[in-house]
Amino acid sequence: MDKTIRKYTNFEEMKADEYREWQALPGYARLHAAFELSLALYQAKEPTHDVQPRLQRTLVHLQRTQG
Repeated sequence: MDKTIRKYTNFEEMKADEYREWQALPGYARLHAAFELSLALYQAKEPTHDVQPRLQRTLVHLQRTQG
């Protein structure tokens, strides 16, 4: 983890640096970060429910052609 303090002159420069840093992460790290944010949102939205991390199944119906 980078603990460098940076000073920016404007908001756009800060967001561009943040975007470059995010893109430099490997895919699995970005996916894990998105999962953590999603879990935190559910826990904040429903604090009375016990939110457990788990995979959600997406159902897809594929129409096959006869042949």
